Amino acid sequence: FVEFWNVFQIGMFFKNSAKAVVMNSACIFKGLDFSPPAHSRNDWIGPPDKHSNLRPVIFYVPPEESPLERRLREARQEAQACDQRFWARHNRTFRQEKEEFIYSRLKAKGLEIRDETGQKATLNAEEMADFYKDFLSKNFRKHMQYNRDWYKRNFTITFLMGQVALARALRWLRWKKKNVGN
Repeated sequence: FVEFWNVFQIGMFFKNSAKAVVMNSACIFKGLDFSPPAHSRNDWIGPPDKHSNLRPVIFYVPPEESPLERRLREARQEAQACDQRFWARHNRTFRQEKEEFIYSRLKAKGLEIRDETGQKATLNAEEMADFYKDFLSKNFRKHMQYNRDWYKRNFTITFLMGQVALARALRWLRWKKKNVGN
């Protein structure tokens, strides 16, 4: 039961943490400056990545990981690597287009990027709303495709989690039956 409960808790963690990143420590997040102690038996979640805003997770790999458990871990890692790539690229594009928009609007008003005090000039909320609306409209198809892919990946992960939980429960029942007879 304890093993089943642990799998359930991990499943609830991933269900409730769409932005949690599960991955090998260095494969996607460059400059990862934390690592769990060698004796740790848990996943470790790091600080948000500066490009994607996703938190990297260093996955615990049990010494006797079953092939099914490995498939689940790798599916999570791949899903989170896809999320990392998408959000890093998306956020980079967003920041770049936002700066270009601000620059073009300021230029149209005859203003410089910095005011006379050296402060960065800004636009009001209404002007920025135009940018946000245009950006979302322009990227609608990308977001829809990302959402479809996200659901597919997470359905696969959920299915694998169920298989792992069932395999662990059956293994525990076999162990219990064997040890009760002794």
